[in-house]
Amino acid sequence: MFENLTDKLDRSFKLLKGEGRITEINVAETLKDVRKALLDADVNYKVAKTFTDSVKEKAMGQNVLTAVRPGDLMVKIVHDELAALMGGETAELNLKNKPAIILMSGLQGSGKTTFSGKLAKMLKEKKGKNPLLVADDIYRPAAIEQLKILGEQIGVTVYSEPENKNPVQIAQNAIKRAKQYGNDVVIIDTAGRLAIDEEMMNEIASIKSAIHPDEVLFVVDAMTGQDAVNTAKEFNDRLDFQGVILTKLDGDTRGGAALSIRTVVNKPIKFVGTGEKMEAIDPFHPTRMADRILGMGDIVSLVEKAQEQYDEEEARRLQKKIAKNQFDFNDFLTQIHQIKKMGNLKDLVSMIPGIGKMMKNADIDDNAFKSIEAIIYSMTPHERSNPAVLNGSRRARIAKGSGTNVAEVNKLLKQLDETRKMMKVMNAKTSAGKGGFAKKRR
Repeated sequence: MFENLTDKLDRSFKLLKGEGRITEINVAETLKDVRKALLDADVNYKVAKTFTDSVKEKAMGQNVLTAVRPGDLMVKIVHDELAALMGGETAELNLKNKPAIILMSGLQGSGKTTFSGKLAKMLKEKKGKNPLLVADDIYRPAAIEQLKILGEQIGVTVYSEPENKNPVQIAQNAIKRAKQYGNDVVIIDTAGRLAIDEEMMNEIASIKSAIHPDEVLFVVDAMTGQDAVNTAKEFNDRLDFQGVILTKLDGDTRGGAALSIRTVVNKPIKFVGTGEKMEAIDPFHPTRMADRILGMGDIVSLVEKAQEQYDEEEARRLQKKIAKNQFDFNDFLTQIHQIKKMGNLKDLVSMIPGIGKMMKNADIDDNAFKSIEAIIYSMTPHERSNPAVLNGSRRARIAKGSGTNVAEVNKLLKQLDETRKMMKVMNAKTSAGKGGFAKKRR
């Protein structure tokens, strides 16, 4: 996402590099390229024009300090304006009422049902909530079955009435059930269509009127570009929703919807979907997204993702093994699983400041660990715990069992050995530091 826009903006700012000061001429040249980059990213024309006009006004009103180069100042102004364009502040869900009722809306195929499951999982695991998913699509039996499967995967109850053809009644009955069984969040997945029609709009408006939801969320596929903005406007005119969900932001999208939608409907983007996995849901942070668009990375989000997978007890266990130089393939496998849980690997790399640009053409995907996992899974439990026993015949057997070759098995063994050496050095430095401090105290 945003790769092309990032590249084009970077080229635009180069026009100001080496300039001694900001002038109307060099600002105009830069902003002409910026506007073209935004339009190429499928940003709404009026939004792009208003944006560049605002940047120009701020740039011309700045006195450039001797310590600040014009190009750097322009990057800062564009960054601040991008963040403001996308809402400025992070918008939270309103979960004050018990149960808090969330009504999902959107076209068929936008990812509404899947996102309902992702949201339920996030609220359950990160917020300590007890959500209830409601299958309220009376037209598509597959939607009910899909939600039930998702519910089983994440351990969340799904309420459905397959024989009932009254979506208002189903929603009302689900809320009664939630109150009875102590569910503090109700997420209602409604029907969608391939295109906006009066029947669908009347139906979801009736559901909203009957249940008075705390949140009406509009789910839209970011890959539909400018059409996503137009659809959002029509839904908002009828439903006056509280927030937007952008799905499929990991796809080959130009990003225009994320930059335009906030301005056009005047409603915040609350979450983004960044992959097919149930963990692939992120709160939308305008400032952090501006950082990423301008190639500055997003180290805060990366740290947060790492912290989510951090297990204090596991860390203590691993520390003891490292101290005894007993780090083995079981530990190696655990670390791989924790990294994979953090999300899409290319997306993670793009969050590291400076690395994203360097790795933009690299072939990084979620299958990067597949051969490593296959090799480790082809080992016996004894071999995983005791890599030293892996002689030539064992390595040949493992290579055959994992569909790899002996050279790849040898390479993995070398990686484990190098990891052990590095951890031993780090552990020695840590121990020495503690010892030195203790001596000084004495």
